[in-house]
Order: sequence, then structure tokens, then C-alpha cells
Amino acid sequence: MIVSPSPHVHGKESTRKLMGDVIIALLPAVLVSIWFFGLSAIHLVCVSVLACVVFEFLIQKFLLKGRSTVGDLSAVVTGVLLALNLPVCSPWWLIVIGALVAIGIAKMTFGGLGQNLFNPALVARVVLLVSFPVLMTGTAFHAPETGYLFGNGDFASAALDATSGATPLGFVKEQLAKGVAMEEIMATPGLSYTQLLFANMGGSAGELSAIALLLGFIYLLCRRVIKPWISLSILVTVFVFAGILYLANPAKFVDPVFHILNGGLLLGAFFMATDYVTSPMVTKGQVIFGIGIGIITVLIRTFGAYPEGVSFAILIMNATVPLLNKIQPKRFAVEAQKK
Repeated sequence: MIVSPSPHVHGKESTRKLMGDVIIALLPAVLVSIWFFGLSAIHLVCVSVLACVVFEFLIQKFLLKGRSTVGDLSAVVTGVLLALNLPVCSPWWLIVIGALVAIGIAKMTFGGLGQNLFNPALVARVVLLVSFPVLMTGTAFHAPETGYLFGNGDFASAALDATSGATPLGFVKEQLAKGVAMEEIMATPGLSYTQLLFANMGGSAGELSAIALLLGFIYLLCRRVIKPWISLSILVTVFVFAGILYLANPAKFVDPVFHILNGGLLLGAFFMATDYVTSPMVTKGQVIFGIGIGIITVLIRTFGAYPEGVSFAILIMNATVPLLNKIQPKRFAVEAQKK
């Protein structure tokens, strides 16, 4: 038994309530995916959530032989996040492998909720990306049958011919490698800021709409489930770092707004970097954490082999959290003396 000194404060929050709020916040992104991709998106989310819940139940019951924790909804959250990090047309077996990695390796191996060092959904995404690069970056990405909300959807067909995949980031990286200037690339139909903000058709299921992700983020802030420092630190760092590169050579580097609206940056900044377990506890540590994610993301996107770098950046900074948690707030007594 661990006895801590008083005062003891009991709050109304519980793990189940917090996870429930996260699920509600993710609903706009899920609904947008279903709107554009229909049954494919429903299949992706259902298989992912079911697999995560089943794996957690089986591991808890037969391997750890402890009380079932599926009722806290954390496995459901992992399943939804995993689905939003996968291409919509992912085969069922790929989703199941991802769920097994997320729950069996990244979460339960460390002891379950509250003890994992790395974000489970991102661990699964990176393992799948390294193990099945074609499925994760190529053929599984496609535009929905309804096409773009704006424009004629020419970008979708053009990007599908790119070897790096159909995401806008992959398309841009491919064209830059061919020596095409950024001004000419950005003139491609489908890459306007309006389309990227409301209906970005390339990428994982959770990357379709920046507006949907922003609505979820605002909900979490209003419910006080998360604090804004990590997310804001990431976005500001990406904007400043990418902006410096863009000003240095606009013909070679992508502008900062394109970086923010594209790929998994908003999904990662709003929903995965802010994970309680794998992020720092104090504000100063959270800011450093966010700055690190932003810098690594831009470095990988700009100079790395992969067009996307958010997942790698968050996982790398997850490993620094124990060190960042050593940054302690000033003692109440010291603050009182100053006052």
C-alpha cells in the first residue's frame, strides 16, 4: 500500500469518462471519412476497434490473468486512432496485425493503460509502415468515389501515379525529386488550401479534413481533457521552421501552411501527442516536447525518405518523456514566500 500525504482531492473524472470524451472528439473525423468512403471506412473502424478490444480482453484474461480493463474504453480509443492512421482500403488482416501490435506489444507488454512508454496506435502504424510499405503508402490510398468537394479531382489521378503514394505530401516530394518547381506543383488541381482544409482526399482515414480534427480539438479543450501547450508548440514550431526553409528557397521547400494542413500533423498534434501517459506532466516539459516533435517532423518530411514524419517524431519524443518529467514545478512553499 502506498500512502501519500494530505491533502487528498477527489475529482469527478474517471478513465472511462476521459476516454468517452476522446471518442466524441474523434467522431467528426470518423464521420467525414465515412461520408467520403462509405462502407470502406465503416469496415476499417469496426474491425480496428473490435480487434483492439478482443486482444486486450484475451491478453488480460489468459496471459496477465487479471481483471478485464476493456470497460475503461481505452482499447476503443486505440482502435479508433489506429483506424484513422491507416489507409481506408486496408485489408482486414493488416488492421488485425496493427491491433495486435498496438495492444499486445505497445500497451499490455508494459503493463496496460498508464504504464506504456509509447503511443500504441503510432507504434502499430510505424510497424505496419516498415513491414508493409506498399500497402501503407501506395495502393491502399485512393480518392473516394464522390471525388473532391471542390475542383475536378485531377490531383487524385495524378498522385496515384507517384511511386511514393497518393498523399499530397508524397506527391509533392515525388515532384520535387523530379526537379519540378514548387510553384508549378502547387498549381496542380486539388492542392489548394480550400481543398486541404475541408476535404484533403489523400492519406490515411483521419487526414481527410482539417476542420473535423480542429472541431475535435476544441471539444477536448472545452471539456478540459487536454491542455493546449503541446499542440500549439508543435504547430508553431512546424510553422516557424518550415517558414524559414520556405523563405530561404521557395522553389524547393514547401510553405508552412501546406505542412500544417497536410498529412497526419493535426491528428498527431491534437490526439496522440497529447496522450496523458506518453506526454510530459508539467507545462515546460510539454512545450519542449512539442517543439521536439515539430522540428523532427519537418526534418523527416523535408530531408528524409518518408513523405510523412509525425509518427516517428512523436515516438522519438515519447522516449524523452521520463527525462522531461524530471522538470519539476516550483514548490508551493517557495511560491508562497515570493508572494
